[in-house]
Amino acid sequence: MNKQKRIEIFTRLREANPSPTTELNYSTPFELLIAVILSAQATDVGVNKATAKLYPVANTPEAILALGVDGLKEYIKTIGLFNSKAENVIKTCRALIDRHNSEVPNTREQLEALPGVGRKTANVVLNTAFGEPAMAVDTHIFRVSNRTGIAPGKNVLEVEKRLMRLVPKEFLLDAHHWLILHGRYTCTARKPRCGACIIEDLCEFKDKRDYMD
Repeated sequence: MNKQKRIEIFTRLREANPSPTTELNYSTPFELLIAVILSAQATDVGVNKATAKLYPVANTPEAILALGVDGLKEYIKTIGLFNSKAENVIKTCRALIDRHNSEVPNTREQLEALPGVGRKTANVVLNTAFGEPAMAVDTHIFRVSNRTGIAPGKNVLEVEKRLMRLVPKEFLLDAHHWLILHGRYTCTARKPRCGACIIEDLCEFKDKRDYMD
């Protein structure tokens, strides 16, 4: 795929959604961090339902730590892997209090040192909370990048590095949101909605004629 085609793809995505953001509900960097930790192998809708009950009661490291692992589980037990997530969230709250004055750090190294925070979670927080150009490659972005030809790669790190290099700079800050939303609602896994896709004529997916609406 050439540069002009990428520019046109992201121009159309921006025109359709000028101010994209995460579908996780949050009001502070800490709330975002906890929501992203909880969202691994879970839906944003499911996480939002849990945090809608949790955050009015506890939305600071100190308040969640005071709940303890068992207390936290009561709020997040509807989310997949809630046992291990509760342990990680409590450990992360303690680490934020002990090491970062209860503030969410804004560097990748410090974020990835927190329990339950991997590269993808760190990228979401850096991008969404701190306005850093970062690419959190999830299954949707991986699929869209490979299927369309925007930034093909064999694994998520390869796709992330390629996107960071190939997405035109003016689109880099919001690109990860556009790609996630496109993969979630249009370029879906089993039956992509090619007939309703605003970049269908630019996409290099060879089998799209089979999936036309």
